Amino acid sequence: MSKRPKNEGSLGEHLNKDVLQKLRSKKSELKQHEEKRQEQQRRQRMEERERREANKSFEELLNESDLDWKSFKK
Repeated sequence: MSKRPKNEGSLGEHLNKDVLQKLRSKKSELKQHEEKRQEQQRRQRMEERERREANKSFEELLNESDLDWKSFKK
């Protein structure tokens, strides 16, 4: 294990307050950007799913149905 010399402090102690604030601001900005990106991807997947659903043929819809169509044949 390596021990720190007594004159060495934490990174926050060595950084200028302005630089530290800029880093925190950038972190927040990147987090917001990532959240927007994820939301956009979610919307795109939902829109694609809706397009596929709207373009399904009657046969595809019938095959996906949970109803037992044989019971209606009587």
